Amino acid sequence: MEDTGMMMCREATRLMSLRIEQPLTFQQKAQLALHLSMCGACRLCDKQFRFLHDSFNRHPSKHGDINNK
Repeated sequence: MEDTGMMMCREATRLMSLRIEQPLTFQQKAQLALHLSMCGACRLCDKQFRFLHDSFNRHPSKHGDINNK
């Protein structure tokens, strides 16, 4: 398979996940933004990642053990 320079969905998903834990490099951000501009499936995945991350951060037990009720 020829390398066209386009990011594949698997790599885009990896960067979406990584972005939650650490800042992406300028190149990673640019590549991800380009991919998301052309891939509806990854845009939906990104929206879901952001929703889950935001929901987790708003949950009251985020600072404690979720098994201790």
